[in-house]
Formats: sequence, C-alpha cells, structure tokens
Amino acid sequence: MIRAGMTGPFGPVTLVEQDGRLVGLEWRLPEEPGQSDLLTEALAQLADYFAGRLRRFDLPLDWGTGLNADVRRAMAAIPWGETRTYGEIARAVGAPAQAVGQACGANPLPILIPCHRVTGTGWFGGFSAPGGVETKALLLRHEGALLI
Repeated sequence: MIRAGMTGPFGPVTLVEQDGRLVGLEWRLPEEPGQSDLLTEALAQLADYFAGRLRRFDLPLDWGTGLNADVRRAMAAIPWGETRTYGEIARAVGAPAQAVGQACGANPLPILIPCHRVTGTGWFGGFSAPGGVETKALLLRHEGALLI
C-alpha cells in the first residue's frame, strides 16, 4: 500500500492506494508518504473539490463487495449539494435502513464516496471523521446542501 496526504480545510487526509485503486481515506497525514501517478491525480482532484472546482471524482476506487458495494455506489450517485436519507438508499439497494447506516459507517473512502450526503429522516445521522457530525455539516455546507 502507498499513502500520500495533504491538509485541507477540514483537516489532514491521507489517501491509500493498493493495486492501482484507492482503498482508503484516513483523517491524518501519512507517517511514510509515498508517490504514484494515481495518488498525485487523486490529491489534485481532492484539492479541486476543496476549492469548489470539482463536484464529482473520477478515480479508480475499491467499491468493496455485496451490500457495502451497492450502498457505496448509491452514495456516489448522490449529486453535489444534495442529500439522501438512509431510508431512500435502503429502498434503492433493497436493504434495511439500519444495514445502510452500518455500510455508511464502514465506508473506507469518505469524501470520495460521499457518505456525508446521507442523513436520517428528521435527524442528521452520524459521521466517522474527527469532529463527527460537525465535520459532516461543514462538508455539506461546502457543497451548498440544505441542512435539516
């Protein structure tokens, strides 16, 4: 695995590459940074996202398998500035909302696969990044999403 990082407006992040795909986003800087063409491009796209110039990532991602993959692809389909509820994602993938919530929490590529765009019905939902739901709110505000 190769790691490279940057500090953005929401704190430090590290992207993790394995076998030509991104497999993780960690909320810290790497201890031993590396370099690859994919990581260089991914960090450039992430910087453009933070600057408001990029609304959809075009990178090879590890989607996982089974329900996790289905939920991650459904999250990735949520447009910039919009949100979906756990229930809406659950109906789209044919799974219980609780399972969708667990899959969102297990997302290894936050921001790139925008789990921050998934909320509860009438409540904000959780977020696994440092700062928790406050970071989720900052990401949604950055995208111009209407907050509940």
